Amino acid sequence: MRICLYGAGSNKIDKNYVDISYKLGEEIAKRKHDLVFGGGDTGVMGAVSKGVINKNGKVLGIAPEWMEEFEGICKECDKFIYTSTMDERKNLFLKHSDAFIIAPGGLGTLDEFFEIVTLKKLKVHNKPIVLFNINHFYDSLLKMIDFMIKEKTIPEDDRKLIEVCYSIEETLNYIEEEY
Repeated sequence: MRICLYGAGSNKIDKNYVDISYKLGEEIAKRKHDLVFGGGDTGVMGAVSKGVINKNGKVLGIAPEWMEEFEGICKECDKFIYTSTMDERKNLFLKHSDAFIIAPGGLGTLDEFFEIVTLKKLKVHNKPIVLFNINHFYDSLLKMIDFMIKEKTIPEDDRKLIEVCYSIEETLNYIEEEY
């Protein structure tokens, strides 16, 4: 299975998120899954890819050519696809992935998360999506989604488009069951 990881590229993120992300990468490789990700070599993204690579797993990086201006690019990927735009990148994430994990991240991660959930709602795909809620990172976001449901700006069924998981094992077990 090809698992797409959305997460922070920031090298300033708390070490705890990086450590758990590295272990996630190791477990992805141990379970013989491939990683698809944004190609960064720092932060959550870099940690997951290093975990996969260090356990001899396969890694596909996808990023715009100009992304190196903002963050380092993982040079150890088995394959790297350079794109012209972020939209092209997100389309390739969807094309090359069977499931999605959203780890702690910033604005880019939220953009990717909301787009992939919206595409699932619109039945463009039916792939598993896990919000990996490390240390309750996404609790405020989940409260906002619940508030939106309460205010009827989104239907209650939309909450079922994602699975919220709190551990590596729970995350990967869910994806494997749904795949």
